[in-house]
Amino acid sequence: MEHVEYVYTFGMTDEEVDEYLRENEVGVLSLADGGDAYAVPVGYHYDGQRLLVRLGERDDSTKMAYLDSTDTATLVVYEKDDEQSSWSVLVRGTLRELPPESDREVNEQFEPFRLFGERIEDVDAAVYEMEIAEVTGRRTD
Repeated sequence: MEHVEYVYTFGMTDEEVDEYLRENEVGVLSLADGGDAYAVPVGYHYDGQRLLVRLGERDDSTKMAYLDSTDTATLVVYEKDDEQSSWSVLVRGTLRELPPESDREVNEQFEPFRLFGERIEDVDAAVYEMEIAEVTGRRTD
């Protein structure tokens, strides 16, 4: 790597990881089915104890098919300010669907839902809790 540019990164403290997860609302959820992977941007909510992920469900959803076959999912939350400044947090765990919440409760916890060409009538919002097994945080100095 003598000709490859690089920036050193450092592990985050538990307090830093907690702060970054609390201050952000979107990440990339990675799911798997055997040797195939599928990643999708999602809204999440972290209150220091529970990590909730909001997903849009519809009958022909690739995301939901992968979710059903995933044992351990990974949520990636990250930001890159410039070439020298960045951070990332990876949260791994199992996802379990929570009982339906009122629209008011969902709206209080998550930013507005993003639809991608679907009709609102065809999509149901579902909230999943990630039972956290592992958290890793890295940042530049």
